[in-house]
Amino acid sequence: MPYKFTAYFENEVLRKRPYLKKEWCIRVLENPIRSEPQEKNRYRFWGRIEELEGRVLRVVTLEDKITIHNAFPDRGFKP
Repeated sequence: MPYKFTAYFENEVLRKRPYLKKEWCIRVLENPIRSEPQEKNRYRFWGRIEELEGRVLRVVTLEDKITIHNAFPDRGFKP
């Protein structure tokens, strides 16, 4: 599936969180622990990333579920 990234993700998210990797975001979308709709026609996906010391990464997409808009370690994730 051809994943895309918003300008916000490219210019802001990666600048603020330079340790993040696009391939981790794609991995979360392809194998989420959980996913759910979010306000403003967005979707949230959570997945565990071993390279992040096993932490859970939350990835937010636009309504097409393939355009990645935001991503961050979710310290408050509860399965």
